[in-house]
Amino acid sequence: MSVTAVPLRPIRKGSVLKLWLGLVLLGLLAAGVAWAGTASQIYERTASGLQYRVIKEGEGASPTTSDFAFVTYTGRLPDGSVFDTNEGRQPVPMPLADGALIKGFTEGLRLMKKGATYELRIPPELGYGAEDTGTIPPNSTLDFTVTVHEIMPEATLRQMMMQQQMMQMQGAGGEGGAPPPESGR
Repeated sequence: MSVTAVPLRPIRKGSVLKLWLGLVLLGLLAAGVAWAGTASQIYERTASGLQYRVIKEGEGASPTTSDFAFVTYTGRLPDGSVFDTNEGRQPVPMPLADGALIKGFTEGLRLMKKGATYELRIPPELGYGAEDTGTIPPNSTLDFTVTVHEIMPEATLRQMMMQQQMMQMQGAGGEGGAPPPESGR
C-alpha cells in the first residue's frame, strides 16, 4: 500500500496571530449585535417595583390623577394565558385617581402619553396581592400590554356623558311622542 504525501506550504509568519485576532473581533461583533437585539427587551423599574417597557412613545403630557385615559389592553399571567382584554373593541375610559384601579396599572398609565404603547409587569404587591380573584391566582405577577388612545380631564368626560344622556332622552321621547298604549284584551 502506498501513501502519496501532499506537500503543504508553510504558513506565513503572523498568519496564526491574524486568524486569532479575526476570531476575537468576530466574537465581539456577534456579542454587540446580540446585545443590541435584546436591548429593547429590558424593562425599566420604578421606585415602587413596577416594571415597564416602552413599545411606542406617545405625544403630549402624561395624565394626572384627575384625568381619564381611554385604553385598550391585554392582561396576561406569567404562563402567558390571557385573563382580561379589550383588544379589538372600543377603548375603555380608566380613572387615574388613587384607589380607582390596582396600583401598578394606575402608576403605569400615569407614565404614558396619548398614542403610547407600553408593556407593564406588575408585581403582586402592586396588583391583587394574596387575593384570589377567581381568574388570577394569589400572588401573581401581571403582564399588561396597554395602549393609551386619548387622555381626557374628568370634568370633560362627565360633560360629554351628560350630553349623551340628554340626547338619548330626547331621542326616546321627542320624535315618537308617547309610547303606544298596550293592547287590551
